[in-house]
Amino acid sequence: MPSIAQLRYILAVHRHGHFGRAAEAVHVSQPTLSAQIQKAEDELGLTIFVRQNKPITATEKGYALIEQAQVVVAAHERLVRLAEGKFQSLAGDLALGIIPTLAPYVIPWFLTEFAERYPQIQLNVMERTTDDVILGLQQRRIDVGMVATPLDEQRIKERMLFHDPFYLYAHADDPILEQDEVDPRSLEEDRLWLLEDGHCVRNQTMSLCDVTGGCGHLQSVRFEAGSFETLRNLVDASGGYTLFPETYARLLPRDRRRSQIRPFSEPTPTRAIGLVHLRSNWKLDLIDALEASILANVPRALRQAPEVAEVLPVRKPEPIKGRKKRKKKRAS
Repeated sequence: MPSIAQLRYILAVHRHGHFGRAAEAVHVSQPTLSAQIQKAEDELGLTIFVRQNKPITATEKGYALIEQAQVVVAAHERLVRLAEGKFQSLAGDLALGIIPTLAPYVIPWFLTEFAERYPQIQLNVMERTTDDVILGLQQRRIDVGMVATPLDEQRIKERMLFHDPFYLYAHADDPILEQDEVDPRSLEEDRLWLLEDGHCVRNQTMSLCDVTGGCGHLQSVRFEAGSFETLRNLVDASGGYTLFPETYARLLPRDRRRSQIRPFSEPTPTRAIGLVHLRSNWKLDLIDALEASILANVPRALRQAPEVAEVLPVRKPEPIKGRKKRKKKRAS
């Protein structure tokens, strides 16, 4: 039977896809790590890794073993932590992965208070896309994520935090601002600015507006932004419009919100924000503390879901059959 140390080495190689980097991560020499993994393979009578692949990948039987190894190592770490009394003192490392369209606006709500209240918890915060958060959870490089939900991942537990409704943001002179409420299906694809691929807000916008992708109204330019701030500057400088969630929109100056922000007609399009973690995670007490800290600091306007709301899908929407093309013909 492989030892806990051998299982840790196996998980490190699976996580990094490379023997050298795995050895660095677990603080042993590469020959030692390789020898211990080979010994485990000999004892089990199976090959865990395909060493010819770059990056190194697990065999079918190896992957099944890795899934069980994750459970065993997590249980061992939980026992060690319990023996050290850390469950009573709320201490240890906690890796939080948070999507970039939340991080700059939500982290300031709770970070200082959390650090002061739990000085023995080392909180490591990383900005990651939703797909990277999911991968990080599965590989146990991330303990908990803050993302838009639902993810519909069987191994992942979701904890609802708040709803984040969307608004239209348009150029100050755009006629659409004459409307008190905007029908998202009336938006023109060739006037819509979007975040770059990989952001769940992009997918949610495409689903809401029934478009295949926007690029603003400049005929010779196709630009996909990496942040809400970039989108705002593009709209202000070049015209068109985009979508902002409440977490970002509420930080805009009051006069800009009144003049350039419009709500959508009901049902109110919104994204559901939650904490996500593996069901087998052994740091549940630390995650409980993080959840309580965030919930205590959610702005009042976001604590209650809209009475009539449409939670937008996180993943890329499927093409809609018979979609009507609303994109204007461009000059060649």
